[in-house]
Amino acid sequence: MSDFEAIGKEFVEFYYRTFDADRSGLSPLYRDMSMMSWEGVPFQGANNILEKLASLPFQRVAHKITTIDVQPSLPGITAAVIVVTGQLLVDEETKPQQYTQMFQLVEDNGYFIYNDVFRLNYA
Repeated sequence: MSDFEAIGKEFVEFYYRTFDADRSGLSPLYRDMSMMSWEGVPFQGANNILEKLASLPFQRVAHKITTIDVQPSLPGITAAVIVVTGQLLVDEETKPQQYTQMFQLVEDNGYFIYNDVFRLNYA
């Protein structure tokens, strides 16, 4: 279990550091079979997912991770489910928005994101 936790934490740190600096740098993490749901809207395939991320209506973003939960998944293959909660600040905003994001990583010549679900948490 600890290997999955280490992989999950390393992945999350890399993902948000890259997302905040240059979203196009996330391209190696997605494949044609990858699926993402962004605020309930589904996208499939690396190109569609990266187009969505590039089209987000903000120039700057900073993620602050609150929690990371990692569990192994899919018996018979190396895979992990990661759930992240946190806060994000976009552009000139001073009040952070709460978010939850879930990833399912699958190992295939390195890890890739098979599932990605993002939701803002509204009070």
